[in-house]
Amino acid sequence: METYQTEEQQVEAIKGYWKENGNSLIAGLVIGLGGFIGWNYYQDSVVEAQQVASYQFQQTMEAFESKETDFRANTQAFIDANSSTAYSAFAAFALAKDAVEHKDFTGAEAQLNKAVELAASENIKAIAYLRLARVQVQLEAFDNALATLAQTMPTTFKASIEEIKGDTYLKQGNTELARAAYQAAADAGGLQANPTLQIKLDDLAVNVAG
Repeated sequence: METYQTEEQQVEAIKGYWKENGNSLIAGLVIGLGGFIGWNYYQDSVVEAQQVASYQFQQTMEAFESKETDFRANTQAFIDANSSTAYSAFAAFALAKDAVEHKDFTGAEAQLNKAVELAASENIKAIAYLRLARVQVQLEAFDNALATLAQTMPTTFKASIEEIKGDTYLKQGNTELARAAYQAAADAGGLQANPTLQIKLDDLAVNVAG
């Protein structure tokens, strides 16, 4: 699988993959159940449900981006009605981002916890964990942030995990742990995805030297 450098690239890649392959994946999964229930009926109904969810998600996100009347409530309604689909987590991401933009970090935390619950893959769940940890840092819930970052995630997220750990430790005033975490992030390739990581390392180096 191709390596993506940022969370946004990973989200877009997964969304594209689901759009292109979601129906075929579901159809393949359903094949194993065909001997137990009506194959044709089940296949048609599941694929149709996925197609409807895809269309509704597109419509919901267009309304969200346009800030149409009741766009937040309508997005939440989509999540509640489509919790069994991959699209619900993406809609929760949208609500969380909107909450952060309005400094509603408690609301963002709730949406990201929901995204963790709804995530259809380990990559999506990891992205939700990372965003949740950042929000918890904003809430100064440092122990919660570190607990979130301790959750099992794919190794491709190591740089992001360590960088957020560094941010957390720095907020706590523990510069030694912060620098160690930032260095671990750099060693995991974090400088390629986020050049500001070097600035964080340099700032701590200056402080230590001083």
